[in-house]
Amino acid sequence: MGRDVLVLAEHLGGSLGDITFELLGLARPLADELGGSCLVGLIGGSDAMVGQLGAADKVARVDAPGLEDFNPEGWIAAARELIGATEPALVLIGHTSVGMDLAGALSAALQIPLASSVTGVTAGEHLVASATLYGGKMNAEIDLGPGPAIAAVISGAGTADTGRAAGSPEVIAVAPPTVQGRVRFEGLVQPEAADVDITASEVLVAIGRGIGDQDGVEVAQELADALGSAVAASRPIVDAGWLPKSRQVGKSGLKVTPKVYLALGISGAPEHLEGIKGASTVIAVNTDPAAPIFRVADYGLVADLYDVCEELVEILE
Repeated sequence: MGRDVLVLAEHLGGSLGDITFELLGLARPLADELGGSCLVGLIGGSDAMVGQLGAADKVARVDAPGLEDFNPEGWIAAARELIGATEPALVLIGHTSVGMDLAGALSAALQIPLASSVTGVTAGEHLVASATLYGGKMNAEIDLGPGPAIAAVISGAGTADTGRAAGSPEVIAVAPPTVQGRVRFEGLVQPEAADVDITASEVLVAIGRGIGDQDGVEVAQELADALGSAVAASRPIVDAGWLPKSRQVGKSGLKVTPKVYLALGISGAPEHLEGIKGASTVIAVNTDPAAPIFRVADYGLVADLYDVCEELVEILE
């Protein structure tokens, strides 16, 4: 086994995902500490993508018909070939919808340990992963042994800018898997245009489970109108059908970069926080003083959100 760190690249619609560059930013110093190389495993992809991976020492690429776009069977088989060819000490995968399909299957197939919801990894005689559990209410340190091991890293644990670098890393061609599997990629269906583009809003009033019932949406909208902003939401609000999917912020929703993000009744689960890491200022209102949202908020208020909304609307009007 080597002491290299391998990042499994994630791409969709011809573009590398930000998570790939976040992982590269984490992998580079880890590889240096281990005395190994920083590698990227690219399944399918393009030559243009290779040119964006200059932060890596080498790009191990496996390509074949059917691997251009993600499908779990094909990519799991291809990832096994990549790991077998490079023999890294650590494999970094994004804790995303794609990564969650890959990480568990690879861990089981290769019989190597896996840590999920990882926020960081320290290198030493043993690899130790830091992970967040129970919606951010508990942090854990996981001893992964000397390696090989897999860490599924949440979005936001690193900064994409640190992993972005143009260049011409050495490309290692890896033979594609011999078994193609039964799953085929048919096409990518883009969602219909939203009534409001929350990614373009400079101010967002975001609501979570703490609003209690659907009437809270109207209260939030009244405040948003007074601010000249839009209403966004965490996943429970969308799952309840109170707002459309186009308003959802987080891992399974949208990433937003407003100047002000007013979080009303949002607990602050890691999946939601992934969507607001680009916000300039986060203001949190919650009745629970131990809510994880307060750990990332620039300003926090332990209060009833309805009282806060009412007072703000009166002031603004």
